[in-house]
Amino acid sequence: MSETVTSAPRAPAGRPDLEGIAASWKAARGRAARRVVICAGTGCIANGSLGLFEALRERVAAEGLAVEVALDYEDSSHKDLLLTKSGCQGFCQVGPLMVVEPDQILYVKVRASDLPEIVETTIKGGGIVERLLYRDPVSGEAKRGKGEIAFYAGQDRRVLSACGLVDPEDLGEYIARGGYLAARKALYDLSPEEVCAEMQASGLRGRGGAGFPTGRKWELARRQAEAEKYIICNGDEGDPGAFMDRSVLEGNPHSVIEGMLIGARATGARVGYVYVRAEYPLAVKRVRSAVEAARAAGFLGKGVMGSGLDFDIRVMEGAGAFVCGEASAMVASIMGGRGMPRPKPPRTAERGLFGKPTVVNNVETLAQVPTIILEGAAEYRKTGTELSPGTKTYALTGHVANTGLIEVPFGATLREIVFDIGGGILGRDGRPDDEAFKAVQIGGPSGGCLTAEHLDVPMDFDSLGEIGAMVGSGGLVVMNDSTCMVQMARFFMHFTQNESCGKCVPCREGTRQILALLDDIIEGKADESTLPLIEELCVNVADSSLCGLGASAPSPVLSMLRQFRPEFEAHVRGKACPTGQCPALTPIAIDPAKCIGCGMCARSCPVGAISGERKQAHRIDPAKCVKCGACVEKCKFNAIARGAK
Repeated sequence: MSETVTSAPRAPAGRPDLEGIAASWKAARGRAARRVVICAGTGCIANGSLGLFEALRERVAAEGLAVEVALDYEDSSHKDLLLTKSGCQGFCQVGPLMVVEPDQILYVKVRASDLPEIVETTIKGGGIVERLLYRDPVSGEAKRGKGEIAFYAGQDRRVLSACGLVDPEDLGEYIARGGYLAARKALYDLSPEEVCAEMQASGLRGRGGAGFPTGRKWELARRQAEAEKYIICNGDEGDPGAFMDRSVLEGNPHSVIEGMLIGARATGARVGYVYVRAEYPLAVKRVRSAVEAARAAGFLGKGVMGSGLDFDIRVMEGAGAFVCGEASAMVASIMGGRGMPRPKPPRTAERGLFGKPTVVNNVETLAQVPTIILEGAAEYRKTGTELSPGTKTYALTGHVANTGLIEVPFGATLREIVFDIGGGILGRDGRPDDEAFKAVQIGGPSGGCLTAEHLDVPMDFDSLGEIGAMVGSGGLVVMNDSTCMVQMARFFMHFTQNESCGKCVPCREGTRQILALLDDIIEGKADESTLPLIEELCVNVADSSLCGLGASAPSPVLSMLRQFRPEFEAHVRGKACPTGQCPALTPIAIDPAKCIGCGMCARSCPVGAISGERKQAHRIDPAKCVKCGACVEKCKFNAIARGAK
């Protein structure tokens, strides 16, 4: 299904009348009695939200109601309903999501079969369909809107504030919510030096992982004598379980474009690139649509907003290499080369794309810029901590009751995120069980492992760095006590080893050897020398790799070793997996109360470890058993299980 693009009127030459455009949009919006916003982020689309959108449009039309899906600024007639899409609304696990305005009703898990009742009860009657409201998993109480739901109420949504509300295809709505006012201010009221100074005063640090001060990076690029400069938006989000940048690009692409425009004013860049991985087709589509709309309105191209600045943006799809998230590797990819990092200095801000000064900022960083310029650095610093101002988005996944996209101020604790916003831990049986909490992996394959002792540590760049973890891009994977930490260490090492570009030996070969040693542990082949050797290799890889991928690749392994060494030692010395997740280290036994002596298990055993008379309970010889699991799969009576005694 093709999406409808709604463009704002073109800004006239000279200082643009954004207030007039906003007033036009609000007037057009005011003609509709109600607005229904259906989440059209990737998660809800996967659950059928686009089909839901079309079905609702057909349903209200069949009811004889006047419905509008793209604002017509010239049409002054009354509308019963404005029907629009939004980007990700965050609460992915209860999608598709539907918001009804101005009633502020949130319906969850909406299906096409629910639409007749929604139309009759809510759109026509102004009532509520109680059964479609979110219900608190503990109290069972129905919650009318987002403000009553703990998942939303515990957040401070700033970067994400518009993602679940605005139509990402409607430039007029972005302007109506204050969009491009900051860009106009930067172009007409501030010099490049003043923009850089304001950014430095804000303390904004890069949200891509390293936390480098954005203002310092911009100032370094501004001071370069080269006339030709570039700015790149890093949308190559590749951490397992991370989808923050994708959601911003899908839900509010103009905030990123405006941030790039302000960056161009500050640094003197004339061309910008939005580099998005090809696995994000919806993000690519919406960013391209937003760039076209901004260009048509005079916000990109020659003489941006009637000023003397020429700045345009190109959208490029990356091939999905994790290493291309590193600035110099991304630059190489944009230029048509293989995505491989180069030694530094010089930094990309000094010599980057085509050998020219280039600023590289990630999506979330750029989306914060308009707020800073519009409201001022002092106001921005009121949120977060002294050294980590502002908010951070996280993708909350794993064994937690509420999963999805969240945003909290820096300094919020893991306890607040997991137990208040996340709703607590799910145990092995899928039911709430906070006692089953084991760990949280933060920062993906470059991050570290947090345990119960870290639940009250402030989540900011410096506090996490002190305990061997990092904010990273913002992935949070929650684990319960069924998780094998050796398996988790192997998962992240396998990812980084597979994503290594191979340019430097420490990363290419070192990660391969670490992975092989972890496999030895899981397969019961490790000895007393294995763990010290892993630690030594991790330190060498971290110290001698060329880029950040190799330097941080050992971090999850070292962190898990530090936090869960007894579990690793149980694998090595006791040849046993405490969680029962490693087949080679988990004994298999037959429950004599369930075994009927059919003999199927004995016939499937490749080493003849099972014996017994027909119609009598069989036995497994542990000395012969290779723990392959063939008997478990063959038994139709659930009489054989791993970890059984």
